Amino acid sequence: MRTLVTGGAGYVGGTVAALLLSQGHQPVVFDNLCHARREMVPTGVEFIEGDIADRDLLKKIFKSAKNEGKPFDSILHFAALIEAGDSMVRPEAYFRNNTASTLAMLEAVIAEGPRRLVFSSTAAVYGEPESVPIVENARLKPTNVYGESKLVVETMLNWFHSIHGLRSVALRYFNVAGAPESPDGIIRGEDHEPESHLIPLILDVALGRRKSIRIYGDDYSTPDGTCIRDYIHVSDLADAHLRALKALETDASAKARLIYNLGNGQGFSVREVIESARRVTGHAIPAELHPRRPGDPAVLVASSDKAIAELGWKPHYTQLDDIIRTAWTWHQKRYRS
Repeated sequence: MRTLVTGGAGYVGGTVAALLLSQGHQPVVFDNLCHARREMVPTGVEFIEGDIADRDLLKKIFKSAKNEGKPFDSILHFAALIEAGDSMVRPEAYFRNNTASTLAMLEAVIAEGPRRLVFSSTAAVYGEPESVPIVENARLKPTNVYGESKLVVETMLNWFHSIHGLRSVALRYFNVAGAPESPDGIIRGEDHEPESHLIPLILDVALGRRKSIRIYGDDYSTPDGTCIRDYIHVSDLADAHLRALKALETDASAKARLIYNLGNGQGFSVREVIESARRVTGHAIPAELHPRRPGDPAVLVASSDKAIAELGWKPHYTQLDDIIRTAWTWHQKRYRS
């Protein structure tokens, strides 16, 4: 299977590209490197530098691949801005990069590309959930622009399916963390620039790269007052993407709207994540309290029952300490080398 991986030089996309390669597939990474590094592309994977907003370039790539007898079978679409807080400051950037650019890519797909696509969506489409764990048919009401920008893409994919026959899966996942373990050890991990995700920021404190970790709000309606999130290991997430691609190969899936939540099924508060990191690293990790950030729901915890039943997927990393342990191994290699 030859698959175009947009955003494949990033943390999640690069992990999925590496898994595709290890299973005998032919991933091709397409990335503009605005928030990624060329060295994060897995060794042996073809790389094309470009932007998904460049409709003509993508059409050329798809057409050339067909003319050379190497057409793409599918697309894994990760390319996007992902910072919920930043989206409430720069909404125009998120609608341009996440929504409008994806539309340009879809126009190229309809003209020359494959008819199977797995979309990296987000739990942020649910906003403040009415009940937890969240199921796929829950109310969709984003509380931040990031979630809205992804929800609009899901709406586009529904129409492109019914009108153009584009078959897609939207994977709504929660907080991705950890580093993939392999026979060669841990050789890649989470490394955003700038970094805003909780676990790598906490590990920065353990390494002395930051003085403390900020807690944004302790007055939420949760047991300890801090936000609760569902953390999924990046390797479990990568496995789900390959299973989603396989699901698109069946006749039945062509008639269905495929949407799956992905998470480990339990939530951890910000304070619990900090305590876990203290156990794993052996460092004190000072914390300081700050006001809430706009757009942050109190609790986001997934029900992955549908993905387990229909995709045969099951998370292997369910303990927070295990997830943070792999992230800590990567973090030490990355910043102490």
